Amino acid sequence: MYQIIKRLLDIILSFAGMIILSPIILFFIVAIRIDSRGPVLFKQKRVGIHKKHFNILKFRTMKIDTPKDTPTHLLGNADQYITRVGKVLRKTSLDELPQIWNIFVGDMSIIGPRPALWNQYDLIEERDKYCANDVLPGLTGWAQINGRDELPIDVKAKLDGEYIKKLSFRMDAKCFIGTIISVVKSDGVVEGGTGKSSKREIASDKESVGK
Repeated sequence: MYQIIKRLLDIILSFAGMIILSPIILFFIVAIRIDSRGPVLFKQKRVGIHKKHFNILKFRTMKIDTPKDTPTHLLGNADQYITRVGKVLRKTSLDELPQIWNIFVGDMSIIGPRPALWNQYDLIEERDKYCANDVLPGLTGWAQINGRDELPIDVKAKLDGEYIKKLSFRMDAKCFIGTIISVVKSDGVVEGGTGKSSKREIASDKESVGK
């Protein structure tokens, strides 16, 4: 029953979010255009519910000459590829704003396990142990407020499993409030870090060029 309520809340809140946040979205569209060459948005193949693939949307935060299909933590000096506007977007997690559309159309939920890259086989396999691939992935989730970039894959998957077991309005509310606190404090954000896990398990913004 809660799954139906959860989906209705996703539709209502994402629609309201697109309207309320439209000035901020428009501001960053203009800022990205002025700051660097390339598209404003990029699409990236991610793993959705029941391991079906979908294209996640993000604001582009990296230069178009960034090596393609290379995780941020493997780029060496990742900072040299991140744009000036991109640094602000990534630090505040506002690069995720376009995913409001993914939520509205049903690819994602507001709360849930962060969608893995299509080739993050280790994370996908670990999540299978906890049935964490059988729910809609989320804009944020339990693992995101308990470590974010600092979490090893196995711990991240286990936390996703805990979320599945406790799935309820109360759990979602706890994740939502915890996310706001984490973003304000920038907890667990590691650019070019260990890559043991990743809130932004991204390959490269260049993936969207030409699409």
